[in-house]
Amino acid sequence: MAVRACGLIIYRRLQPAPSSKVTDSIEYLLLQTSYGTHHWTPPKGHVDPGEDDLQTAFRETQEEAGLQASQLTLVEGYKKELHYPVQGKPKTVVYWLAEMKDCNTEIKLSEEHQAFQWLKLEDACKFAEYEDMQAMLKEVHQFLCSRE
Repeated sequence: MAVRACGLIIYRRLQPAPSSKVTDSIEYLLLQTSYGTHHWTPPKGHVDPGEDDLQTAFRETQEEAGLQASQLTLVEGYKKELHYPVQGKPKTVVYWLAEMKDCNTEIKLSEEHQAFQWLKLEDACKFAEYEDMQAMLKEVHQFLCSRE
């Protein structure tokens, strides 16, 4: 059976400069793992018994980034599943989109991660090495731009 994990793509909006587009003020949160290849990823983790997918996404976000569900606004209309192999086994990761209510909220990392960055789309795609993650970030950005 496929391993199942869930997480949140978290973004914040900075105050845009008068001359810039609103979408230029969007930054995405990526965490750098403290294990393996030290890859960068949104907060995510495995579903615990008795949990639904969205509960998992919020629990993992609290554990890995120190963010409570009350500090985030879930964005309606966006949910994405990524499928890829990990150590030869199929894995499914379900992501939702959430906006920080206060863009200055402190991130508190767990031992699973050694660093975090708030990144504009182009940099977030450079940090996220995997093509499906890059494609999802671009898709999220288009989704947010289309709602402006």
